[in-house]
Amino acid sequence: MPSTTVSTPRESDASLSHGLKQRHLSMIALGGVIGAGLFVGSGAGIAAAGPSIVIAYVLSGLLVMLVMRMLGEMSAAYPSSGSFSAHAERAIGPWAGFTAGWSFWVLLCTAVGLEGIGAAKIVTGWLPGTPEWAWVALFMLLFCGANLAAVKNFGEFEFWFAALKVAAISLFLVLGVLAIAGLLPGTDSPGTAHLADFLPHGTDGLVVGLLASVFAYGGLETVTIAAAESEDPVRGVAGAVRTAMWRIALFYIGSMAVIVTLVPWDSPAVVSKGPYVAALDSLGIPGAGQLMNVVVLVALLSAMNANIYGSSRIAYSLVARGQGPKVLGRVSGGVPRLAVLASSVFGFVCVALSYWRPDDVFPWLLNMIGAVILVVWFFIAVSQLRLRRRLEREAPERLAVRMWAFPVLTWVAMAGMVAVFVLMAREPGTRVQLYWTGGMTVVLAGVGYAWQRAREAKG
Repeated sequence: MPSTTVSTPRESDASLSHGLKQRHLSMIALGGVIGAGLFVGSGAGIAAAGPSIVIAYVLSGLLVMLVMRMLGEMSAAYPSSGSFSAHAERAIGPWAGFTAGWSFWVLLCTAVGLEGIGAAKIVTGWLPGTPEWAWVALFMLLFCGANLAAVKNFGEFEFWFAALKVAAISLFLVLGVLAIAGLLPGTDSPGTAHLADFLPHGTDGLVVGLLASVFAYGGLETVTIAAAESEDPVRGVAGAVRTAMWRIALFYIGSMAVIVTLVPWDSPAVVSKGPYVAALDSLGIPGAGQLMNVVVLVALLSAMNANIYGSSRIAYSLVARGQGPKVLGRVSGGVPRLAVLASSVFGFVCVALSYWRPDDVFPWLLNMIGAVILVVWFFIAVSQLRLRRRLEREAPERLAVRMWAFPVLTWVAMAGMVAVFVLMAREPGTRVQLYWTGGMTVVLAGVGYAWQRAREAKG
C-alpha cells in the first residue's frame, strides 16, 4: 500500500533551514564522488584484479551512473531530506521507507566511527606516541559541533574539503598522464610493461575487484539528501546527476588506469601505502607521497562530516514521517540537533567497541552493514520503476531529470544488482557480509511492516 504521508515536495522538511548555497551543492556533488573508499579501499581491489581493476570500475561505474540517474529523477521531482527512504515510502509503502532509511542510518553511523579511526591512524603515524582515541574524539567533537550549529557549516566544510580533493586528484591525473607519456622530467615512461599480466588471478580476481569497486562508490547519495536544504533543490539535483557520468569516468576509472600503468599491480606498496601514494612515490617527486596522505586524511574527515550530516537528516525524515522516536524530530535553529547527537553517539560507540572488543563485536558490525548500499540501491530502482509511471500520469512537469531509456535501463540496473548479490554469495570474504546484512534487512522490514499494519488498524 503506497504511503500517503509524503504527499508534497519538502512537506517533512518545512522546519529545516535551507542554508546550502548553490556553490555548496555543486562542490558537494563534484567532491562527493571522491570518497575515502577510492583512496583507501582501492588498493585491495588492485591487488586482487591487477590491471583488470579498470574493467571492474567501468562495470560498477555504469551501475552507479544508472542508480544516480534514477535517484536524481525522483529527488528532483520530490526533494526531501529522506531522499531514497521517502521515495521508497511513496512508491512501495511505509515499511519500505522504514527499512531503507534505518538500514542506511546504521551504515552511515558505523562508517563515521570507521572513518574516525582511519583518520586517527594517519595522524598518529605523523605524531607517534599520541593516543589514537584522543584524535578520534577530537574529530568527532569538531564535526558534531559543526553539524549542530547550522547547515551552512556543513556546507562550508564540505566545500573546502571537496575543493582540496578535486584539486589533488586532478593534479595526480595530470602528473600521471605526463609520466606515462614520457613528458615528466626525471621519469621514464613505463609504457605497457605493467599491463602485460592483465588478469593475474583470472576471473575470480576480477570478481573480487568488482565487489571492491562497487563499495568504493558508496556515499554518492549525500548530494540528494543535501539538496532538500539548498536554495534550489531541483536545479541542484539535476546538475549533480547530469555531471555524474564524466565525474565517475575521470576520477575513478581514469585514476585506476593511471595507477596500474605506473605501478606494478603486485607491488606491496599498493596495499601498505595505498595506490595513490605508491604511484606518486614511483615518480620520485619529493614529498608527493606524504602530500597524498594529507589528501587521504581530508577525504576521511570529509566522509565523517558528510555521514554525520546524512545520518541525522535521514533520521529526521523518518521521524517526521512517524517512523522513529519523536524526540529526534525536534528542530532548533533549522537543525535537527538531537538527531545529529544520536548519529554522533553511535559513532562514539563504534569507536569504543573497536577498542574494547576488536576481535568480535566490531567485525560483526562491519559484516552487518557490508551490503547495505546494495539493498538501498535496489529500493531506489524499484521505487523509480513505480514512481515514473505515476509521475508521467499525474505530474509530468516534475520530471526535470529523466531516467535514460526507461524502463529498459532500470531493469538492467536491477539485474546488475542481483548479479552483484550472487557474486557476493560466491565469495567467502563477502558471503558473511551478505548474510548479516540480509538478516538486518529482514528484521527491519518485519518491524516496519508490523508498524505499518498497526498504523493502518488505527485508521
